[in-house]
Amino acid sequence: MPEPTIRFTREHEWVVMRNEIATIGISDFAQDQLGEIVSRELPKVGSTFKVMQAMAIVDSVKASSDIFSPMSGEVSEINENLLEHPELINQLPYESGWMIKIKPSQQSEFDSLMTKEEYDRFVGDERYKEDKERRVSNNPS
Repeated sequence: MPEPTIRFTREHEWVVMRNEIATIGISDFAQDQLGEIVSRELPKVGSTFKVMQAMAIVDSVKASSDIFSPMSGEVSEINENLLEHPELINQLPYESGWMIKIKPSQQSEFDSLMTKEEYDRFVGDERYKEDKERRVSNNPS
């Protein structure tokens, strides 16, 4: 059986499709940028979302961030373990740190998301911009 394909959004959510269910979480880059995650708000099972609609919130020691739905569909499951252990998002963002599972209404939306290679380039560009901004702010003219 082939390894499931992972896709990413520009807002740093990841998606893996298995048996017509999309498992969603935030990327390692996103959790690293947020820092220690201390709480989360997850949607109710049965809630429906359109693509790129805010569906959850994670709170870290640095910031509060919306989590956007990478695909349209209905929530079929939430990761109950995160209710007591939000730190799993930091520790294992692609494994036990998953957040939400949805039954997509439009499977084709998955194909429009970034591949791992595209996301790695995107994140590299993001880090380059951050480094450049940091250098400029540390060396005012």
